Amino acid sequence: MGRVAGRFARVEPRRRARLFVLGLLSELPRKNCWTIAEHVGESSPHGMQDLLARARWDADKVRDDVRGFVVDHLADPDAILVVDETGDLKKGTGSVGVQRQYTGTAGRIENSQVAVFLGYAAGSGHALIDRELYLPKSWTGDPQRCAEAGVPDTTKFATKPQLASRMIGRALDAGVRARWVTGDEVYGANPGLREAIEQRGLGYVLAVACDHRVVVGKDSVRADELVRRLPKAGWQRLSAGAGAKGERLYDWAWITVDADRPGCRWLLVRRHPRSGELAFYRCYAPHRVALSALVRVAGRRWTIEENFQSGKGEVGLDEHQVRRWVSWNRWTTLAVLAHALLAVLTATTRAQSSTPDGLIPLTLNEISHLVDRLIIQPARQISHVLHWSLWRRRHQHRARTSHYQRKSAQQ
Repeated sequence: MGRVAGRFARVEPRRRARLFVLGLLSELPRKNCWTIAEHVGESSPHGMQDLLARARWDADKVRDDVRGFVVDHLADPDAILVVDETGDLKKGTGSVGVQRQYTGTAGRIENSQVAVFLGYAAGSGHALIDRELYLPKSWTGDPQRCAEAGVPDTTKFATKPQLASRMIGRALDAGVRARWVTGDEVYGANPGLREAIEQRGLGYVLAVACDHRVVVGKDSVRADELVRRLPKAGWQRLSAGAGAKGERLYDWAWITVDADRPGCRWLLVRRHPRSGELAFYRCYAPHRVALSALVRVAGRRWTIEENFQSGKGEVGLDEHQVRRWVSWNRWTTLAVLAHALLAVLTATTRAQSSTPDGLIPLTLNEISHLVDRLIIQPARQISHVLHWSLWRRRHQHRARTSHYQRKSAQQ
């Protein structure tokens, strides 16, 4: 909080922001201005509501500070920038950006609010570092509706890939060192985003659909058609990283495409070893790399899903009950700050201390629990809190060992 203190015009909102973050870090079953205000000892929610709506402070500058905090602690020259969107289900039509639209949160079209996030994935850990609220054309084409929600007059319609490109550029302009970008089909299918990444000198591994067309020789061919031409020897079994139940082993193949263009380009194909289900990726690197490097990047795309899960589960990323543009940006920024603290604590704790036999390493969820019990609400008997922490980790270690043994026996 000292790092972001200078972004607040007065001492009162600065102190209240600290209390707000403590509320987000707590284990409140539901987090909003009412519950947080009660939790931190305030007599009404008015002060917290004022912090989000009217107090003088710059949420974008705080966002920049959070990004710097994450990169300083998780710094990795081979870091991966991960883009993805997440939706929050909403009632009514007044909340900024809300309309009936597809959201992966529900897996269908629902009345929802969608935002695009940028994650930073390093060898030691991962966290969210940027956010942009997606405004559909039903909003940007209605100036009165935007004005009522406090949307700046200069805000124009931007697609999700354009928002992703904006955040990637912002991170690189701020000096963030990264080597790769990854994302799902929404971003892989967009040639503008791919071109922007190439111009910044980064490689990418972006998911595409089975009907995505690539150029092989002089022909434009569907991705799934190319797979049918692959010989059996064209597949290699490689791990996309360690999962909760063992190594995530898949069969992989890569095919050179767009050979006449500068740089190295491939269609990467992933096949599930049992079901045979296929996934496709459009890949680029300024210089030739090994197949294992592309597989590693493809496997790190799931870090942003983990960020969404822990962000929503631990710090209330999706629990905001705000309707206006400024309030949404401020809530989300403070939630990203709280989540970044947990992510950095998890990474640094793992790096500074070894894990005893019979325990899993400290997880972000366990760190969150300990922060609440030992710092936010100090227990009368700290030994009791630590006892339960060890018990949970020991139980999780047994479960993970059993999963690994079962998977090894099957293979």
